[in-house]
Amino acid sequence: MLIDTHSHIFIEEFDGDTSAAISRAVANGVHKIILPNIDSSTIKRLIDTSNSHPGICYPLIGLHPTSVKENYIEELELVENWLNRYRFYGIGEIGIDLYWDETFKKEQEFVFTRQINIANNLGLPVSIHTRNSFEVAFNIIKKEKLSKLTGVFHCFSGTVEEAKAVIKAGFKIGVGGTVTFKNSGIDKIIAQLSPQDILLETDSPYLAPVPFRGKQNESAYLKYIAEKVAQIFDLPLEEIETISTQNALQIFKL
Repeated sequence: MLIDTHSHIFIEEFDGDTSAAISRAVANGVHKIILPNIDSSTIKRLIDTSNSHPGICYPLIGLHPTSVKENYIEELELVENWLNRYRFYGIGEIGIDLYWDETFKKEQEFVFTRQINIANNLGLPVSIHTRNSFEVAFNIIKKEKLSKLTGVFHCFSGTVEEAKAVIKAGFKIGVGGTVTFKNSGIDKIIAQLSPQDILLETDSPYLAPVPFRGKQNESAYLKYIAEKVAQIFDLPLEEIETISTQNALQIFKL
């Protein structure tokens, strides 16, 4: 069994195909899928998908950094309100994104700080996005000194030193389709870690692994990521499946 620890299979790119995509995932050995929220516009789809596929889909609630705009307080309040109304298995997708735009950098830092504190207080794991922003996000985590905070650095693209700092702080490394890209270098980073340090994810519909690179990604393709990771560690695929699944069960308390 595999667990896709990061999939947006509920968003509009899958309109009319979500249930079929989930069935394809199950047929390919992916029996559980973690669904990180994006913002207020995606919550209904998130809840509907989770309700329609109990025991397979597990929702997270959070405000994505690229959705932090002028109305960030209102969006944050909505996240907090939903935490009182529905069962979520973590806070995500949260973090800092300085790739596209730094206009709301301070607001992103505020929102991220608030959400990791919520997670710590509730004993929920976090799914952290750090595009062009690892140092900023990690410094916030160190500054807050939250003893219960754990989770995953999703779609990790940092250095070996950064990966080891993340692991030492009690987090897992999210490994997705980029590990199969010829020149990404992620394979060399992962090779210096342990299978116990990683979670497998697709980030559907983005970052499809080889041989589907450039096409719409989906959770069914997680097996290609698992196969690459097994190759990197020179371990049987079944062992990577077992270890990564146990890692996911532990982090998300499924």
